[in-house]
Amino acid sequence: MPGTGRWRVLAPFASREYRLLMAAVSLSIFAEGMWTVVMALQVIALENDPAALSLVATCMGAGLVAFVLVGGIAADRISQRAIIIAVEAVNLLTVTTVTVLGFIGALAIWHLAVAAAILGVAAAFFFPAYSAILPRILPPEQLLAANGVEGVVRPVFQRSVGPAVAGMLVGATLPSIGAAVVAVLFGLGLLLLVATRPADAAPQPTARARVLHDLRDGFRFMLRTPWLLSTLLFASMFVLVVLGPIEVLLPFIAQQRFEDGARTYGFVLAVFGVGSALGALAVSSIRMPRRYLTVMMTMWGAGSIPLIVVGTTSSFPVMAAATFVVGVTDGAGMVIWGTLLQRRVPTEMLGRVSSLDFFVSLAFMPVSFAIVGPLSKVVSMETIFTVAGVAPVLLAAIAVTAARMPRDELAHPLR
Repeated sequence: MPGTGRWRVLAPFASREYRLLMAAVSLSIFAEGMWTVVMALQVIALENDPAALSLVATCMGAGLVAFVLVGGIAADRISQRAIIIAVEAVNLLTVTTVTVLGFIGALAIWHLAVAAAILGVAAAFFFPAYSAILPRILPPEQLLAANGVEGVVRPVFQRSVGPAVAGMLVGATLPSIGAAVVAVLFGLGLLLLVATRPADAAPQPTARARVLHDLRDGFRFMLRTPWLLSTLLFASMFVLVVLGPIEVLLPFIAQQRFEDGARTYGFVLAVFGVGSALGALAVSSIRMPRRYLTVMMTMWGAGSIPLIVVGTTSSFPVMAAATFVVGVTDGAGMVIWGTLLQRRVPTEMLGRVSSLDFFVSLAFMPVSFAIVGPLSKVVSMETIFTVAGVAPVLLAAIAVTAARMPRDELAHPLR
């Protein structure tokens, strides 16, 4: 097993179950990357209004936030493999329905909003289950490598190849063609997931009366763990000021400033994904940083500054360079964060804590999506992106100081 040296990132692939799981997840991530662009361009084709895209994106965020705590409890109580398979089946059915409606000319904005909400609910169950299943199929020393692989695959397929392919495909044909390809990818992923075998005994279901008890335990762990609480509060504010501008306004910036808006939008996301992949690969190929909390928060805080450039430039190379830097820091920070949770959170609570991670950090995602479209009609996009670039620096400094992260990381080394 290649477990040391520069190829340590490949060590998890010695496990058959991990290979199948990662192949299925890669296809699903590719589909999600395409869907981001397909959905945005489909909304623009139906109704060229940022408020319409805000509505669809808000439905997705609301579905995710509303059910992520339930998803975390489910991940700790039933088979994570069964949850992931069910999620992939729901994704396939939802996108297939949108595809059919598009081909027959019956698709409306409310259809996309409902589909987005369903996909958000599905994601709420997927993320905790995926986080909780890795420690059951891999040894602890391979978790950093596994998170590094996911940290490379996700930006490459979801933020790079997927958006680029979708931008070119939709630009040359129709959004419905792109949706059909997304459905095929989800179907292939479902077949691979069905081929996996349970690698460990599934969590045993408990009495319904313990649901609130389980949830309360997760909240207590979060509240008494300063590094966890401060990071999640930082993430919630980060999402509020950053995610809406990127997800809702960037497609319109590309349409307004560049001749081939659909293709340019796909390529901008692609460059971001390449940066994220390189950042994740760099971190996963070395040992965990000694100052892992400080490095992570610095990556996320200072790494947002290039968003100022994204909001002001009309040059594709400059915008691409800025998004590349944002991607590098995002990918590197996410690998450290995923490994940190799996190393410092008890295994029996990992599903609940992972769901709290998503719930708290993404609590303001629907709000960000909902307000940024209408806000762009009274405040310039340049100003909105300037705030998105500056605010995380201040928020990160507050989080590091409040949780005394430099002291905590030295008291709890992960090397």
